[in-house]
Amino acid sequence: MTAPAPAPAPGHAAQFAPVPIGVAPNGARRGRADHPALPLDAAALARDAAACAAAGASWFHVHVREPDGRHSLDPALYRDAFAAIRAQVGDALLLQMTTEAAGRYQPAQQIAAVRALRPRAVSIAVRELLASADDYAEACALLRELAAEHCAVQFIAYARGDVERLRHWLADAAVALPVEVLLVLGAYVQARDGQPAELLPLLGALESDWGWSVCAFGPGETACLVTAAALGGGVRVGFENNLWLPDGRQAADNAELVGHLVDALARLGLRPATAAQTRARFARR
Repeated sequence: MTAPAPAPAPGHAAQFAPVPIGVAPNGARRGRADHPALPLDAAALARDAAACAAAGASWFHVHVREPDGRHSLDPALYRDAFAAIRAQVGDALLLQMTTEAAGRYQPAQQIAAVRALRPRAVSIAVRELLASADDYAEACALLRELAAEHCAVQFIAYARGDVERLRHWLADAAVALPVEVLLVLGAYVQARDGQPAELLPLLGALESDWGWSVCAFGPGETACLVTAAALGGGVRVGFENNLWLPDGRQAADNAELVGHLVDALARLGLRPATAAQTRARFARR
């Protein structure tokens, strides 16, 4: 009979996979009236990104804004923002474009924006990009293009129905694309805070070889993200979803949310991933 493995020596830390920690610093809807430190222009995004990278983040979910503060998918604004951020952090963060509609953009416009920018990483809300049957063939073509370019694609799912639509979309596109899903707990429009109990039903809908991460609305964000990380998922914090620390205080900035989460994960023996580790996980290369 095989002898049991020896117990770890006192003080020996268990070795867990590093956790990709993302930041959604602004979103499409909040303004400075919601928080004075909300970063809206390229320079503010770059400063925020540098602070978040220093605190332990490895990916940055970027929304750009028009001069009047409106959400935008303008590739020129993205190029300016990405250049400013890279000037501050180099390759310390994986920079992710969003295709969020936010009531302004139709699927064809979202697809065109991605094609114009050709980002290294992009997030796509399944229910938004598949909102019109007229654009379905182009949505399938886009997946094939992103796969050929080894783009790190993250699909956003709010419910099990989004996961089912994603499964059919991938099959119809006939694409061998590494799948990384961002599971959203809670909701903005309905002002519903995320709860850890929402996670398991969503995880049960995923394929076993899909990667996944979690973001959560409201002050329960940390509890949701710690739960996700303990189960092997990536996590995303930030002012897009939540402004508050678990003790009820408003966070000073996005970096404080990152630092608080890093401390919480460290108590479980979990450490942040680097940008290179995050890209390898999201893009499987």
